[in-house]
Amino acid sequence: MKKNLLLVVAFALFSFTACAKSSKATVNPEIEKLNRVLISMTDECKAAIPNGNPEEFLADLHKVLDTEKNFSSEDLSPFFLIDKTHKVSSEYEPKNLIHLVKNDYFAINKNNLSLRPEAYEALKDLGAAAKNDGVTLTVSSTYRSYEYQDNLFNYWVRVDGLEEAERESARPGTSQHQLGMALDFAPVDDAFAETPAGKWVYKNAARFGWSLSFPQGYEPVTGYRWESWHFRYIGVEAVKFQEKWFSNVQQFMIEFIDAWKKAE
Repeated sequence: MKKNLLLVVAFALFSFTACAKSSKATVNPEIEKLNRVLISMTDECKAAIPNGNPEEFLADLHKVLDTEKNFSSEDLSPFFLIDKTHKVSSEYEPKNLIHLVKNDYFAINKNNLSLRPEAYEALKDLGAAAKNDGVTLTVSSTYRSYEYQDNLFNYWVRVDGLEEAERESARPGTSQHQLGMALDFAPVDDAFAETPAGKWVYKNAARFGWSLSFPQGYEPVTGYRWESWHFRYIGVEAVKFQEKWFSNVQQFMIEFIDAWKKAE
């Protein structure tokens, strides 16, 4: 019988603790920590987590956390929580950004594009695989500075008004693009999902560690309407973790990892 991760919501303890052979049985301290973290998550996040074995969950979590050593320690974690309420400073810029130029892997439609090295290499792999399948991916937006995002947000406020701008453009300091790990494929509109490139990316991005940031139907969770073209590089293990334990919603997984790291 599987143990239910979310029994914690109703009973404040995992089911396996109630089945201990004796009252003196030692509870894994990481299970206790997981219990505390899950209690702190939003109801939406709790509802997204399926039944499963907590030890299996923790093993998968540590696989993800272990991948951080493959990313530059000079930069923010690939799992850094950035959204409408979690920000980076106006001074933050990733180290060693790689400028995107014309290449054999993917197309670009601007000259001011750059990514962190880890994301760049993963993009090359993604683009090469797409090319092998007869599809060319076009990158339209990558790293954005705080100042760039400030100008962009204000532009959309002038065009669409504040309320609509808040649904589709991040305020400065709150954009995933400032991390240098996110990109927009072209065309940057809902039509992308129905293009050959969009269909290919939706089917294959996870194999290369790319995750859709703002899925359809989750605006109350992410703060943004569906953006079929916006993907964030988090690595293959993290995408597997997201798919297996968080209903394939990036925001839930990133929120959990943030809470896990902050928990005692």
